[in-house]
Amino acid sequence: MPEGYSSDEMMIVAAARRLRADAFCFVGIGLPSAAANLARRTHAPDCVLIYESGPIGAKPSVLPLSIGDGELAETADTVVPLPEIFAYWLQAGRIDVGFLGAAQIDRFGNINTTVIGEYEHPTVRLPGAGGAPEIAASAREVLVLLRQTPRTFVKQLDFLTSAGFLEGGDARKKLRMRGAGPTVVISDLGILAPESGTNELVLTTLHPGVTRETARAATGWDLKVAVNLLREPPPSSVELTALRAMQPAA
Repeated sequence: MPEGYSSDEMMIVAAARRLRADAFCFVGIGLPSAAANLARRTHAPDCVLIYESGPIGAKPSVLPLSIGDGELAETADTVVPLPEIFAYWLQAGRIDVGFLGAAQIDRFGNINTTVIGEYEHPTVRLPGAGGAPEIAASAREVLVLLRQTPRTFVKQLDFLTSAGFLEGGDARKKLRMRGAGPTVVISDLGILAPESGTNELVLTTLHPGVTRETARAATGWDLKVAVNLLREPPPSSVELTALRAMQPAA
């Protein structure tokens, strides 16, 4: 990784670049929130950020620590009850993009945020589903952010929390899920997208300083690589300055 920025910063910047200026975006806490707020502070000032707790049009000055962070409500255009967020906005098809994180993802974009290990006797109990299953099912498209290692990019999930393309192919369509599913997966190594027909994730773009061999070694399945593999541009000084300005003071 070239000097001047971290692999996490590269991942967040790459994700932010993929948020349209006019998008209504349902945002998860953590890396997804950082990416969405960076987009709002740079190329997409008119995107509307919506959080599960009810804020619509939130404009936090620093990254929120949870969906209950008071600044989300204080800076929002309005705050509505949680049932309205899901029934009127999400399940009615009014959300353009869902930004999600994950603990595990498989080759078809299904994600786990529930447990590591057996459900009854897990080695790690994760934060859980929250609104992620509904976001994954109903947002017009889903962007997933997570660090890429053999423990996170796995051949088989320990628990399926939120549906991507299930077993691949047209499985998602058969269940009549409203949204298109995970159209992009952004890691700290590169960017993956579903292959036409199979919907298996394919490596399409590498971040600066990363090789395809590194990306494949960090994946728990035999990762497919696009014939015309692209290279993501490094973060600009504007992007890095905006991202670092959002970090909470120590």
